[in-house]
Amino acid sequence: MDTIQDNVKRLKEDIAAVCTGSGREIKGIRLVAVSKTMDIGKIQQAIDAGLDTFGENYVQEAMEKINAFPSAIHWHFIGNIQKNKVKHIVESFELIHSVGNTDVAVEIDKRAMRKGHVQPVLFEINLAGEATKSGFSPGQFFDALRALRALKHIQPSGLMTMPPPADSVTQLSRYFSDLREMRDRILAQGVFGSAFKELSMGTSTDYKIAIKEGATMIRIGTTIFGPRG
Repeated sequence: MDTIQDNVKRLKEDIAAVCTGSGREIKGIRLVAVSKTMDIGKIQQAIDAGLDTFGENYVQEAMEKINAFPSAIHWHFIGNIQKNKVKHIVESFELIHSVGNTDVAVEIDKRAMRKGHVQPVLFEINLAGEATKSGFSPGQFFDALRALRALKHIQPSGLMTMPPPADSVTQLSRYFSDLREMRDRILAQGVFGSAFKELSMGTSTDYKIAIKEGATMIRIGTTIFGPRG
């Protein structure tokens, strides 16, 4: 049976091949290992395999893991955000991927201000308006730009999405390219400055397509750790 180290080695080789085939530099892709439900032992194996960035969905579960590892490990929050958990998220996570509405952004700004901190965030975009998923619709996001720009204790760093099921590679590619075009439009407008460059998109099932369409961060769980129990 393949080990986590085997899986990471193969994944990195695949990422390198996709970058070569699409004219991208591998250093432009940040691999976020989705470690929700994974125990400390498996995370340590992933670290030993060369990974240093982990994405967690649940605050309470994440705290034990964060406290178990040195500060050189980077922790990203990628799950649905409950307002009553924002204080702990701001205190513990380097980057928040999943800011899906203005109320949450305001709460993060408030908590970061109290900490004397500017919190890097990505805005989650619900590209297809799925009722089962959180996130701004594209229209809502552009309507909210003025309010979001006024927040001084968050650092808007880009966009994130989890696309809906697609019938074809072409359709899936279009979702990812739509997010890239949104980011590029916002960059061109200068709304958040030049730091607004990240695209968190692509998981174990579709990361190759996401990389081809401009992903700067891919969130990989099963391909690294195997199926979740």
